[in-house]
Amino acid sequence: MSHRNYVLTLLALLAALWVPLAFDPFDRRDWLLENVLLVLAIALLAATYRRFPLSRISYTLIFIFLCLHTIGAHYTYAEVPYDAAWRALTGSSFNEWVGWERNNFDRLVHFSYGLLLAYPVREVFIRVAGMRGFWGYFLPLDLTMSTSMLYELVEWAVAEVFGGDLGMAYLGTQGDVWDAHKDMALASLGALIAMSIVAFINSRIKRDFALEWAESLRVKRLRPLGENEL
Repeated sequence: MSHRNYVLTLLALLAALWVPLAFDPFDRRDWLLENVLLVLAIALLAATYRRFPLSRISYTLIFIFLCLHTIGAHYTYAEVPYDAAWRALTGSSFNEWVGWERNNFDRLVHFSYGLLLAYPVREVFIRVAGMRGFWGYFLPLDLTMSTSMLYELVEWAVAEVFGGDLGMAYLGTQGDVWDAHKDMALASLGALIAMSIVAFINSRIKRDFALEWAESLRVKRLRPLGENEL
């Protein structure tokens, strides 16, 4: 299958999930807010495809994340009935089995944000900025952490602007005052795991891995930058 057909197949599969879930969502207004991010993401990927196509791995990871987001948007993240589905399949409660007291689908998606999107971010850094060695792993982690923090600020702003039930549904704290901190921590953990896996694989298959890592940390300019010129 060609690269283009592979990407179109992923898009068709996402549409096959999105279309039925677009009907009768749990909260239509929250669904509209959540889908702003989905539309922007797809628009960006479509606009950059010709001049800057990503790898199949990156598109696949992005596809999985957007599928999770689509499900969360339909039910609102705090109401995704994964526990009811588990109970229907097994006759037991998944939350009770793992000791959860809340709906943690939102936490799963925040963790997946780091785990699934750090690699595409790394690809962009390598291909655009030429990052190598240590920086090719640290900067994707750093960007994932900073964008996770930015998203929490956006959630806060949206909740303040819209207020009421819509604001609370979009915020999805479920009464946890540390919800934003935990979400950011999980996204960071996911990205750290992803970059650790990539680094481990590269250390095994790239003969110059250690040399590249050391070179990336070597000081390139001994003199300080020109304060006088500034």
